[in-house]
Order: sequence, then structure tokens, then C-alpha cells
Amino acid sequence: MNNEYDVWLGLDVGKTSHHGCGLDPTGERVFDHELPQDETALRDVITTLQHDCGRVLVIVDQPNTIGALPVAVARDCGADIAYLPGLAMRKAADLYPGQTKTDARDAFIIADTARTMPHT
Repeated sequence: MNNEYDVWLGLDVGKTSHHGCGLDPTGERVFDHELPQDETALRDVITTLQHDCGRVLVIVDQPNTIGALPVAVARDCGADIAYLPGLAMRKAADLYPGQTKTDARDAFIIADTARTMPHT
């Protein structure tokens, strides 16, 4: 397991909003909410997690177009950034129970995959 970070913040990015799921090193959720596609809201979440928990890795499922704002804000906040490609995301999702596709589930899978399988 990767212990370089204190929080893995998975973002399932969307056109008007994102779902964020932050996990601590034990896999406990420290954040799990919908976020608007808004710089201030994204900045508040990232800086709060940094202040309250420590080092944050932001993981997105789309780094361009609709994912560009979260990436830029995370960089500006000094958070590290990672990208979980679509194929890796689909394969990882198969390892988790349930078939329902929701933004919250996807955000959790993005964060947990980065936390437990950093090579992805």
C-alpha cells in the first residue's frame, strides 16, 4: 500500500459537477460529497483536506476538458495529481461488489484504486 499521502481524493468529473471521495490510509472516508464545477469550491475542499489531514493526492478520471479545472486547482493548491485511465477504471470497478454505476461509487473506486494500487 502507498503511504506517501494522507488523503486520496478521487474525483468523478462531470460537466456541471463532480463527485469527490477522500480516503485516509486505512480506507476510511474523510470526504464524500458532490462538488460544483467551481474553482472556489474545489479549492476549499483541497485546502481543508490538506489542513486537516496532510498531504493530498487528487485523482481524476478525465484530465482534460471537464477535468481541466480540478487539475489546475489541485496543482495551484500544491496537491499532487494522478490520472486513472478509463480502461483501468473499468477493470478496477469489476473488482468491487455491485453493478450500479453512480458518481459516488466511481469516485470511491478512483480513490481506492490509487490508494491500494498506485501503479495504476
